[in-house]
Amino acid sequence: MSVVHVPLGRPGASHPTPAASTVRAMEIGQHVIAVVLTTIGVSRAIGDGAALPAAIVSGLAILAWHTAGTVLPARTSSRHLPVWWLLGFTVIWVAAVAVSDEFVWLAFLLWLLAGHLLPLRWGLVFSAVILVVVLVAPILHRGTTSYADVFGPFIGGIFAFGISRGYLQLLRDAAERERLVTSLRSAQQEMAELQDELLLAQRHSGAIAERTRISRDIHDTIAQALSSIRLLTHAGGNRTTDPESSRTFVQVEALAGDSLADVRRIVEALAPAELEDAALASALRRMLDRAHEEAGLLVELHVDDTLPLLRTEVEVALLRTAQSALANVRLHAGATRAVVTLTDDHDSVRLDISDDGAGFDVAAWERDAGAGSSSYGLRFMRARLRELGGGLDVESTLGEGTAVSAHLPIHGEKS
Repeated sequence: MSVVHVPLGRPGASHPTPAASTVRAMEIGQHVIAVVLTTIGVSRAIGDGAALPAAIVSGLAILAWHTAGTVLPARTSSRHLPVWWLLGFTVIWVAAVAVSDEFVWLAFLLWLLAGHLLPLRWGLVFSAVILVVVLVAPILHRGTTSYADVFGPFIGGIFAFGISRGYLQLLRDAAERERLVTSLRSAQQEMAELQDELLLAQRHSGAIAERTRISRDIHDTIAQALSSIRLLTHAGGNRTTDPESSRTFVQVEALAGDSLADVRRIVEALAPAELEDAALASALRRMLDRAHEEAGLLVELHVDDTLPLLRTEVEVALLRTAQSALANVRLHAGATRAVVTLTDDHDSVRLDISDDGAGFDVAAWERDAGAGSSSYGLRFMRARLRELGGGLDVESTLGEGTAVSAHLPIHGEKS
């Protein structure tokens, strides 16, 4: 028998929702109901002729057990303890009803607790048993009953059980909304960090591109001109017979050669090795390095040498996809190794992220993708990529890891 882990009025149950004050008010309300109904039961039992000690002991036992239920769950992690507590509470209540049928008033509290602590099927069975006790008690004590004794508890039981189930659903909805808000805030923060990181990477890449442009301009203009001067002076020196002119040609040729060597050194300095490292590849490398340092993941990055310059929105989308996928690997997959591959696939670019983690049921995820699925990261990835004309493919097998493949067109649609 499973137990709902949001027990009403039970300290130790966390309510990570904005409605914490409402939850606290409901807890206090439950205690007030217990005290009021117990007091009514004791006073009416005494007035109905029940023995004073028995009525008082019954009332104290009910309140003591109810109070114990607010303390014990905070000191144990047993998921079955609320059920045993409820059964114990029921036994004490039945004993009190045996003393006087006036204690049937507390059935309302039991129906509230049943709707909250038990699954729907077992809660209905339990509520039906309580209703039977409530209906039989007047007959056993007074030898008769009335329509009020039958329809009053029946309607009250439906009302109490329905309120409890509705409140439980409200708590679940509030928790889900809070989880979604937290997820969105986290995603916004991650997006801001990624944008800053990509901006730095693009700035670095832009500086390299500008240095490359300057180096090519120098090579195609000044270097070529000096090379031509050197060739012309060498040819002119071979054709002249005048010693002074020949010496001048030699000096000009040597000066042009020295200048050409200087220009080539400048060109080489302006075109560093980082030229092959694009902004997206740099950002991916830093992201993988952090995953290795923080989570101990063995990481690999493979970038296609033929990958052309990508549009900014494509780089942003791929970088965010990689970030979300790696977050899933670190938080949920239990993986030890992750491989990221960036490939030039003709007219599109493909980003593959694979791991050796636990995997999951892709078919179940696809079925739930439009409903209340918890895989918001994958759904957000797919939606973002589709907006840019791409897509997301997911392959996974339980126990054998997961592979996520994102693809986007390299060139946008021409207007």
